[in-house]
Amino acid sequence: MTLRGFINENVEKDTEKYTDESRSYKGLTNLSSINHSAREFVDGMVHTNGIESFWSMLKRSHKGTSHKMSPKYLQKYVDEFVSRHNLRSYDTEEMMKMLFSQMKGKKLTYEELIGLNGLDSGARKS
Repeated sequence: MTLRGFINENVEKDTEKYTDESRSYKGLTNLSSINHSAREFVDGMVHTNGIESFWSMLKRSHKGTSHKMSPKYLQKYVDEFVSRHNLRSYDTEEMMKMLFSQMKGKKLTYEELIGLNGLDSGARKS
């Protein structure tokens, strides 16, 4: 699947898309780009700083805290960092209140935790 195809399948059509100048994005609707190779990094609301910051935080966690992110739980790691990124402007007390309200009625059982991690080898989470 192409990058454009992936975006078209997973992003609502009317969503504004801000990208760099990569030709892979050409043909997308509602597209605004900046030209990094011309040393352009921000043009009003058009920039990639937010998404670059997001992926940087996720990669730092992988190297520094998590060390291993199995395919089975990768979406959960991404979801956690989406939450962190979206809550960064709140103070700790406000974040904790939101976190606890969203946890109500949810659980991760021990069986799910130690289950197969999605690798072809069938290895368990260690």
